[in-house]
Amino acid sequence: MTKTVKSVTSPKKFIIGQDLLEKIYDYMKHFGDSAYVICDEFILERASKEAGQSIAAGGGKSVFEKFNYECTKEEIQRHRDLLHKAGANIVVGIGGGKTLDTAKATAYYEKLPVVIFPTIASTDAPCTALAVIYKPDGSFDEYLFLPSNPDVVLADTGILAAAPARFFAAGIGDALATYFEARACYRSVGDNLVLMKPSLTGLGIAKLCYDTLLENAVQAKIAVDNGVVTKAVENTIEATIYLSGVGAESGGLAAAHAIHNGMTAVKSLHHAQHGEKVTFGLLAQLVLENAPHEEIEMVISLVKQVGLPLTLQDLGVKKFVEEEWRQVAADACAEGDTMGNMPFPVTPDDVYNAIVAANALAEAYDEEM
Repeated sequence: MTKTVKSVTSPKKFIIGQDLLEKIYDYMKHFGDSAYVICDEFILERASKEAGQSIAAGGGKSVFEKFNYECTKEEIQRHRDLLHKAGANIVVGIGGGKTLDTAKATAYYEKLPVVIFPTIASTDAPCTALAVIYKPDGSFDEYLFLPSNPDVVLADTGILAAAPARFFAAGIGDALATYFEARACYRSVGDNLVLMKPSLTGLGIAKLCYDTLLENAVQAKIAVDNGVVTKAVENTIEATIYLSGVGAESGGLAAAHAIHNGMTAVKSLHHAQHGEKVTFGLLAQLVLENAPHEEIEMVISLVKQVGLPLTLQDLGVKKFVEEEWRQVAADACAEGDTMGNMPFPVTPDDVYNAIVAANALAEAYDEEM
């Protein structure tokens, strides 16, 4: 029997509830008392007031700095320089996935603890020991594998449910791929996101993520559309942020995210959300696998019911240019990307054919539904 090393990794603490921003010092004080806070522009004023008051009331210090839109090596270095000036001993990230990845990367390079506070439930980035680094033009650069997960992740359901519903749906799309990618990686005995082998626990958490979405996601999206928090919303947030993050990290990624990475080079898709592109990548993966018809129908039905884009046109592609999409397919098969976790060899031609077939399938369902 071949000896393999499997893993299950997760944040030290995952807290889900309401009014967490104004209590943030209670959750960070055991890790540091002088916070360098990287914050999205739209919530900067509120965070400076509520989180700043919480930290000050506890006897701590804080410096707030706006995130400049893209998680690049240059942006990470900018925050490292500002952190040095602040003399901080803990990093806090408040915002969307790229903001949080920047906070995680900054904390990693400075060897400091990190508290993660997502403001949108659009990806599973909050919980992972991974940062996705982009180039200044918005295209994918590389994965930065981190030695540990965030120390604390705070999921404030009130803030997450109040974000634009499109972000909530995108998180469902990202999480929807978790089980299918973990399943593929488990079958191939591929590498998970900490470069070990996928564990049975990781696969089980990924399956729980999928089951939770099937049971709750549609009702949750309706509630969010109407500006309210329900049990279905709480369950869906737990699935999209925690179960998806831990399931993907311990279970592994495969074709869906590899195709997403290839799609980042398509300029017409730069305004599409990560989870929206992953959703299309998932559909292409299911085509690659020749998944059962019932399984594909279940996925497409959920995608449609929560209002996610399904076709490339829905995503913003006005004209399909074969050369451009053959490059997407080639990039998706790049050495070191997660296409290698599929349980069978995959070529760029295979991926291109799957993209074309997936889009045609999506268009057919679009017309029917």
